[in-house]
Amino acid sequence: MKNYCILLVFVSCSAFCQNYVDLLKVGYGQTFNNDYVNTVGSTNVSSLDIDLTVPIVLSEKNAFITGVAFSTNHLELAPNTSATTLYSTILKLGLATTFNDTWSSTLVLLPKIASDYNAIKGDDFYFGGLGLLKYQKNEHLKYRFGLYATTEAFGFFTTPIIGWYYLSKNNKFEMDMSLPIAADVNYTFGKTTVGVDYYGIGRSFRLYDETDTSERYVDLSSLEFSSYIQLNLLEKTVLLRGKIGYSSNNYEVYSNAEKIDLGVSAFSFGDDRTQLNPDVSGGFFAKIEAIYRFNLPSTSSE
Repeated sequence: MKNYCILLVFVSCSAFCQNYVDLLKVGYGQTFNNDYVNTVGSTNVSSLDIDLTVPIVLSEKNAFITGVAFSTNHLELAPNTSATTLYSTILKLGLATTFNDTWSSTLVLLPKIASDYNAIKGDDFYFGGLGLLKYQKNEHLKYRFGLYATTEAFGFFTTPIIGWYYLSKNNKFEMDMSLPIAADVNYTFGKTTVGVDYYGIGRSFRLYDETDTSERYVDLSSLEFSSYIQLNLLEKTVLLRGKIGYSSNNYEVYSNAEKIDLGVSAFSFGDDRTQLNPDVSGGFFAKIEAIYRFNLPSTSSE
Protein backbone atom coordinates (compact mmCIF):
# COMPACT_ATOMS: atom_id res chain seq x y z
CA MET A 1 0.00 0.00 0.00
CA LYS A 2 1.27 3.49 -0.82
CA ASN A 3 0.93 6.29 1.68
CA TYR A 4 -0.75 9.30 0.09
CA CYS A 5 -1.24 12.31 2.34
CA ILE A 6 -1.90 15.79 1.05
CA LEU A 7 -0.28 18.96 2.27
CA LEU A 8 -3.25 21.32 2.05
CA VAL A 9 -3.18 25.05 1.69
CA PHE A 10 -3.69 25.45 5.38
CA VAL A 11 -5.65 28.63 5.38
CA SER A 12 -8.42 26.37 4.11
CA CYS A 13 -8.33 24.54 7.42
CA SER A 14 -7.46 27.40 9.71
CA ALA A 15 -9.16 30.53 8.41
CA PHE A 16 -11.81 31.57 10.92
CA CYS A 17 -11.26 28.35 12.89
CA GLN A 18 -8.34 29.46 15.04
CA ASN A 19 -7.93 32.84 16.71
CA TYR A 20 -5.74 34.09 13.85
CA VAL A 21 -5.19 33.97 10.10
CA ASP A 22 -1.70 33.60 8.59
CA LEU A 23 -1.83 36.10 5.72
CA LEU A 24 1.68 35.41 4.42
CA LYS A 25 4.01 32.48 5.06
CA VAL A 26 7.44 31.99 3.45
CA GLY A 27 9.65 28.96 4.11
CA TYR A 28 12.92 27.57 2.78
CA GLY A 29 14.19 24.09 3.66
CA GLN A 30 17.07 21.77 2.86
CA THR A 31 17.18 17.99 3.33
CA PHE A 32 20.68 16.55 3.37
CA ASN A 33 22.18 13.38 1.84
CA ASN A 34 19.09 11.51 0.73
CA ASP A 35 20.56 8.18 -0.44
CA TYR A 36 19.12 6.26 -3.39
CA VAL A 37 17.78 2.90 -2.24
CA ASN A 38 19.81 -0.09 -3.54
CA THR A 39 21.78 2.31 -5.76
CA VAL A 40 25.03 4.17 -5.19
CA GLY A 41 24.64 7.91 -4.79
CA SER A 42 22.60 10.53 -2.96
CA THR A 43 20.91 13.86 -3.54
CA ASN A 44 20.06 16.95 -1.53
CA VAL A 45 16.50 18.26 -1.66
CA SER A 46 15.79 21.97 -1.34
CA SER A 47 12.31 23.46 -1.13
CA LEU A 48 10.70 26.89 -1.19
CA ASP A 49 7.12 27.61 -0.11
CA ILE A 50 5.22 30.88 -0.39
CA ASP A 51 1.59 31.06 0.78
CA LEU A 52 -0.48 34.25 0.48
CA THR A 53 -4.05 34.51 1.82
CA VAL A 54 -6.47 37.40 1.39
CA PRO A 55 -9.76 36.99 3.30
CA ILE A 56 -12.47 39.50 2.36
CA VAL A 57 -15.38 40.07 4.73
CA LEU A 58 -18.67 39.97 2.82
CA SER A 59 -21.10 40.20 5.74
CA GLU A 60 -21.31 39.47 9.44
CA LYS A 61 -21.48 35.74 8.73
CA ASN A 62 -19.59 35.30 5.44
CA ALA A 63 -16.05 35.87 4.25
CA PHE A 64 -14.54 35.24 0.83
CA ILE A 65 -11.14 33.46 0.89
CA THR A 66 -8.67 33.97 -1.91
CA GLY A 67 -4.93 33.72 -2.35
CA VAL A 68 -2.17 31.73 -3.97
CA ALA A 69 0.37 29.13 -2.84
CA PHE A 70 3.62 28.56 -4.74
CA SER A 71 6.24 25.88 -4.07
CA THR A 72 9.40 24.43 -5.59
CA ASN A 73 11.35 21.22 -4.97
CA HIS A 74 14.88 20.89 -6.37
CA LEU A 75 16.75 17.55 -6.53
CA GLU A 76 18.27 14.85 -8.76
CA LEU A 77 15.56 12.29 -9.51
CA ALA A 78 18.14 9.57 -10.30
CA PRO A 79 21.93 9.13 -9.93
CA ASN A 80 24.15 10.90 -12.45
CA THR A 81 21.34 13.02 -13.87
CA SER A 82 20.82 16.76 -14.04
CA ALA A 83 18.94 18.37 -11.18
CA THR A 84 15.22 18.93 -11.69
CA THR A 85 13.04 21.66 -10.21
CA LEU A 86 9.39 20.80 -9.63
CA TYR A 87 6.90 23.67 -9.39
CA SER A 88 3.36 23.94 -8.08
CA THR A 89 1.03 26.96 -8.12
CA ILE A 90 -2.32 26.71 -6.34
CA LEU A 91 -5.16 29.25 -6.52
CA LYS A 92 -7.44 29.49 -3.48
CA LEU A 93 -11.10 30.46 -3.92
CA GLY A 94 -13.47 29.80 -1.05
CA LEU A 95 -16.18 30.88 1.34
CA ALA A 96 -16.15 30.79 5.16
CA THR A 97 -19.61 30.88 6.73
CA THR A 98 -20.70 31.19 10.37
CA PHE A 99 -24.14 29.68 11.00
CA ASN A 100 -24.39 30.38 14.73
CA ASP A 101 -22.22 30.50 17.86
CA THR A 102 -21.46 26.76 17.52
CA TRP A 103 -21.31 25.77 13.85
CA SER A 104 -19.40 27.16 10.88
CA SER A 105 -18.03 25.89 7.57
CA THR A 106 -15.30 26.47 5.00
CA LEU A 107 -15.55 25.52 1.32
CA VAL A 108 -12.48 26.09 -0.86
CA LEU A 109 -11.70 25.34 -4.51
CA LEU A 110 -8.01 24.55 -5.11
CA PRO A 111 -7.12 24.44 -8.83
CA LYS A 112 -3.40 24.14 -9.52
CA ILE A 113 -0.67 23.84 -12.15
CA ALA A 114 2.15 21.39 -11.34
CA SER A 115 5.11 20.36 -13.51
CA ASP A 116 8.77 21.18 -14.11
CA TYR A 117 7.43 24.29 -15.95
CA ASN A 118 9.60 23.56 -18.99
CA ALA A 119 6.22 23.67 -20.68
CA ILE A 120 2.70 24.34 -19.43
CA LYS A 121 -0.10 22.39 -21.11
CA GLY A 122 -3.62 21.27 -20.35
CA ASP A 123 -2.53 18.04 -18.62
CA ASP A 124 -0.61 20.11 -16.04
CA PHE A 125 -3.84 21.54 -14.62
CA TYR A 126 -5.41 19.72 -11.67
CA PHE A 127 -8.61 20.49 -9.79
CA GLY A 128 -9.13 19.98 -6.07
CA GLY A 129 -11.42 21.12 -3.32
CA LEU A 130 -11.89 21.07 0.43
CA GLY A 131 -14.98 21.14 2.63
CA LEU A 132 -14.84 21.59 6.40
CA LEU A 133 -17.53 21.68 9.06
CA LYS A 134 -16.44 23.20 12.37
CA TYR A 135 -17.98 22.83 15.82
CA GLN A 136 -17.02 25.18 18.64
CA LYS A 137 -17.42 23.24 21.88
CA ASN A 138 -16.31 26.15 24.04
CA GLU A 139 -14.10 29.24 23.75
CA HIS A 140 -10.95 27.10 24.07
CA LEU A 141 -11.80 24.02 21.96
CA LYS A 142 -13.03 23.67 18.37
CA TYR A 143 -13.48 20.49 16.33
CA ARG A 144 -13.22 20.20 12.54
CA PHE A 145 -14.52 17.49 10.17
CA GLY A 146 -13.99 17.54 6.46
CA LEU A 147 -13.10 15.98 3.14
CA TYR A 148 -10.39 16.80 0.60
CA ALA A 149 -10.39 15.55 -2.99
CA THR A 150 -8.19 16.23 -6.02
CA THR A 151 -7.15 14.96 -9.41
CA GLU A 152 -3.46 14.17 -9.84
CA ALA A 153 -1.22 12.77 -12.56
CA PHE A 154 -1.55 9.34 -10.92
CA GLY A 155 -5.35 9.47 -10.67
CA PHE A 156 -8.02 10.57 -8.20
CA PHE A 157 -7.25 11.03 -4.51
CA THR A 158 -9.46 11.82 -1.52
CA THR A 159 -9.06 11.83 2.26
CA PRO A 160 -11.26 12.59 5.26
CA ILE A 161 -10.04 15.15 7.79
CA ILE A 162 -10.64 14.95 11.53
CA GLY A 163 -9.10 17.45 13.88
CA TRP A 164 -9.36 20.03 16.60
CA TYR A 165 -7.92 23.33 17.75
CA TYR A 166 -7.25 23.90 21.46
CA LEU A 167 -5.87 26.98 23.20
CA SER A 168 -5.35 26.92 26.97
CA LYS A 169 -6.91 29.52 29.26
CA ASN A 170 -3.56 31.26 29.72
CA ASN A 171 -3.02 31.37 25.91
CA LYS A 172 0.30 29.53 26.24
CA PHE A 173 -0.42 25.91 25.22
CA GLU A 174 -1.80 25.31 21.72
CA MET A 175 -2.80 22.22 19.72
CA ASP A 176 -3.74 22.44 16.04
CA MET A 177 -4.61 19.03 14.57
CA SER A 178 -5.87 18.13 11.09
CA LEU A 179 -5.35 14.38 10.85
CA PRO A 180 -3.99 12.61 8.87
CA ILE A 181 -2.51 15.69 7.21
CA ALA A 182 -0.91 17.80 9.91
CA ALA A 183 -0.35 18.29 13.62
CA ASP A 184 1.20 21.13 15.65
CA VAL A 185 1.67 21.24 19.42
CA ASN A 186 3.44 24.20 21.02
CA TYR A 187 3.97 26.22 24.19
CA THR A 188 4.73 29.94 24.44
CA PHE A 189 7.19 31.52 26.87
CA GLY A 190 6.69 35.25 26.38
CA LYS A 191 8.29 36.17 23.04
CA THR A 192 9.48 32.60 22.39
CA THR A 193 7.46 29.55 21.37
CA VAL A 194 8.71 25.96 21.22
CA GLY A 195 6.83 23.18 19.49
CA VAL A 196 6.72 20.00 17.44
CA ASP A 197 4.84 19.48 14.20
CA TYR A 198 4.10 16.98 11.45
CA TYR A 199 3.11 17.35 7.80
CA GLY A 200 2.09 14.70 5.29
CA ILE A 201 2.62 15.61 1.64
CA GLY A 202 1.41 14.05 -1.58
CA ARG A 203 1.72 15.76 -4.96
CA SER A 204 2.40 15.02 -8.61
CA PHE A 205 4.30 16.92 -11.31
CA ARG A 206 4.55 16.45 -15.08
CA LEU A 207 8.04 16.09 -16.55
CA TYR A 208 8.90 17.42 -20.02
CA ASP A 209 11.79 16.47 -22.30
CA GLU A 210 13.72 18.62 -24.75
CA THR A 211 10.86 18.40 -27.29
CA ASP A 212 8.38 19.76 -24.72
CA THR A 213 6.66 16.36 -24.67
CA SER A 214 5.48 14.96 -21.35
CA GLU A 215 5.85 11.21 -21.10
CA ARG A 216 6.48 10.91 -17.36
CA TYR A 217 5.38 12.36 -14.04
CA VAL A 218 6.75 12.52 -10.51
CA ASP A 219 4.69 11.15 -7.62
CA LEU A 220 5.93 12.87 -4.46
CA SER A 221 5.13 11.42 -1.05
CA SER A 222 6.75 12.84 2.06
CA LEU A 223 6.30 12.78 5.82
CA GLU A 224 8.00 15.51 7.84
CA PHE A 225 8.48 15.42 11.61
CA SER A 226 10.19 18.41 13.22
CA SER A 227 10.74 20.47 16.34
CA TYR A 228 10.97 24.24 16.20
CA ILE A 229 11.71 27.42 18.10
CA GLN A 230 9.83 30.58 17.19
CA LEU A 231 10.37 34.26 17.92
CA ASN A 232 7.14 36.25 18.36
CA LEU A 233 7.60 39.85 17.24
CA LEU A 234 5.32 42.90 17.08
CA GLU A 235 2.71 41.48 19.45
CA LYS A 236 2.89 38.08 17.74
CA THR A 237 2.04 39.39 14.28
CA VAL A 238 5.48 38.58 12.83
CA LEU A 239 6.82 35.07 13.57
CA LEU A 240 10.32 33.85 12.77
CA ARG A 241 10.66 30.07 13.06
CA GLY A 242 13.65 27.71 12.86
CA LYS A 243 12.96 23.98 12.39
CA ILE A 244 14.99 20.77 12.42
CA GLY A 245 13.66 17.29 11.87
CA TYR A 246 13.43 14.18 9.72
CA SER A 247 11.82 14.08 6.28
CA SER A 248 10.89 10.92 4.38
CA ASN A 249 11.01 12.20 0.80
CA ASN A 250 10.27 9.88 -2.09
CA TYR A 251 10.07 11.21 -5.63
CA GLU A 252 8.84 8.30 -7.74
CA VAL A 253 8.87 8.65 -11.53
CA TYR A 254 6.27 6.85 -13.67
CA SER A 255 5.12 6.79 -17.26
CA ASN A 256 2.05 8.94 -17.94
CA ALA A 257 0.15 5.79 -18.86
CA GLU A 258 0.64 4.36 -15.32
CA LYS A 259 -2.28 5.20 -13.02
CA ILE A 260 -3.93 3.98 -9.84
CA ASP A 261 -7.65 3.28 -9.65
CA LEU A 262 -8.23 5.31 -6.49
CA GLY A 263 -6.32 6.79 -3.57
CA VAL A 264 -8.11 7.08 -0.21
CA SER A 265 -6.09 8.46 2.70
CA ALA A 266 -3.17 6.04 3.31
CA PHE A 267 -4.46 3.44 0.85
CA SER A 268 -4.22 3.12 -2.92
CA PHE A 269 -6.32 0.73 -5.00
CA GLY A 270 -5.28 -0.76 -8.33
CA ASP A 271 -1.66 0.34 -8.02
CA ASP A 272 0.41 -1.91 -10.30
CA ARG A 273 2.68 0.83 -11.69
CA THR A 274 6.31 0.26 -12.67
CA GLN A 275 8.66 2.80 -11.12
CA LEU A 276 11.29 4.27 -13.47
CA ASN A 277 13.81 5.57 -10.91
CA PRO A 278 15.22 4.32 -7.58
CA ASP A 279 13.55 5.23 -4.30
CA VAL A 280 15.02 8.12 -2.33
CA SER A 281 15.58 7.50 1.38
CA GLY A 282 14.67 10.02 4.05
CA GLY A 283 17.08 12.38 5.75
CA PHE A 284 17.46 15.13 8.31
CA PHE A 285 16.38 18.60 7.29
CA ALA A 286 16.58 22.22 8.43
CA LYS A 287 14.04 24.90 7.58
CA ILE A 288 13.41 28.58 8.28
CA GLU A 289 9.99 30.21 8.09
CA ALA A 290 8.67 33.76 8.32
CA ILE A 291 4.96 34.34 8.98
CA TYR A 292 2.80 37.46 8.97
CA ARG A 293 -0.21 36.76 11.21
CA PHE A 294 -3.44 38.66 11.69
CA ASN A 295 -4.90 38.04 15.15
CA LEU A 296 -8.70 37.79 15.16
CA PRO A 297 -10.88 39.24 17.89
CA SER A 298 -11.82 37.08 20.86
CA THR A 299 -14.00 34.04 20.26
CA SER A 300 -17.10 35.80 21.47
CA SER A 301 -16.80 38.36 18.66
CA GLU A 302 -15.66 36.09 15.77
